[in-house]
Amino acid sequence: MNTPTDHDRDDLRYAEYVLGVLDAEARAAVEREVRDDPQAAAAVALWQRHLLPLSEDIPAVAPADYVWARLQSELGLTRDIPTPAPTRRRLWDNLPLWRWLGIGASVLAAACLVMLFTAPRPAPTAISAGYMVSSIQQDNGVAGWTATMDIQHARMVVVPATPAAIASNRSPELWLIPPGGKPMALGVIARDKPTTVRLRPDLLANLSAKALLAVSVEPLGGSPTGQPTGPVVAKGAISGT
Repeated sequence: MNTPTDHDRDDLRYAEYVLGVLDAEARAAVEREVRDDPQAAAAVALWQRHLLPLSEDIPAVAPADYVWARLQSELGLTRDIPTPAPTRRRLWDNLPLWRWLGIGASVLAAACLVMLFTAPRPAPTAISAGYMVSSIQQDNGVAGWTATMDIQHARMVVVPATPAAIASNRSPELWLIPPGGKPMALGVIARDKPTTVRLRPDLLANLSAKALLAVSVEPLGGSPTGQPTGPVVAKGAISGT
């Protein structure tokens, strides 16, 4: 019998899975749960909706050329590399300041995770308005990928669960199949990491609980014809509104 504490612990594991902080064994365990348990798949999809957009607004920052040499020197990794001194000490050259900023960022991230974890949320089996999910299952019944569709932001996040091996000179391509219509290409998806798909207006117009998602094996880079040319290895219904 699962207790509320067990549920909270599982929910936190799903958040850590989406953040990518679990070790290989724990990550494999969550992927098995996503494959076998629709509630676990819905919970992971919910955390993807909460957390993945946070990474899109963080710009890359290139450090100054001498930062690596200074770090090596302070950590005692080398005595041969001199530490170039900047001609003018600027705010971003202050190593203690960056240390405190790093600590502050870690605390802020932890606080955001706690607020997301403790804030009232719908049950994992309930899909919030404007979101749809799909478990894209292979012929053996094992989930190859899970997809979360954010209708408001016209975006789909496709996460690999346990996809079957595909030859290195072939690509898995995702298709939207509206009822009674031809497959519509969503693009090539990754086998080992999440893929974000931008949903064009024509795709959004055909996205419904009566449509299907399917994965076919195509030449490297995707189908040359705009329609599936290889075998369909996984498919799944869409749920949610």
